[in-house]
Amino acid sequence: MNRIAVFPGSFDPFTIGHESIVLRAVGLFDKIIIGIGSNNNKMSFFTAGQRLEMIRSLFAGNDKVEAQYYEDLTIDFCRRVGAHFMLRGLRTSSDFEYEKSIAQVNQVMLPEVESVFMLTLPEHTSINSSVVREVLRYGGDVSKFVPSNINIRKYIQ
Repeated sequence: MNRIAVFPGSFDPFTIGHESIVLRAVGLFDKIIIGIGSNNNKMSFFTAGQRLEMIRSLFAGNDKVEAQYYEDLTIDFCRRVGAHFMLRGLRTSSDFEYEKSIAQVNQVMLPEVESVFMLTLPEHTSINSSVVREVLRYGGDVSKFVPSNINIRKYIQ
């Protein structure tokens, strides 16, 4: 069995915290699929195509990491791509409580997929996509919060 993990999220935008989780987890799995999920409750800043392009360019040359967009339940996406693991990053204890409840529901719905939690590095705890989007909306510099080889300004209308 291949150890395929899905790392799901909206990644709007992909931050250095997300990048760190993937780079630290890549040795644990044969493949990590960064799943950009459609979230009807959120107004996206970047299009799905832009987010895919950013992430694919970031991990170009790393055959263990790929990115895909999906519009259904994350567990259905896991089933479709043959993933047996769902990778999630935890910044705070409230993240843990939220992720735990989702993982328990997912376990009931698709028992063959195991949730794997990784703690963010302490220096990334305060970084989240919502804050980065807010800084972007007002023209601020987000270079310390997004991977250095993503030219985020290229994607701003």
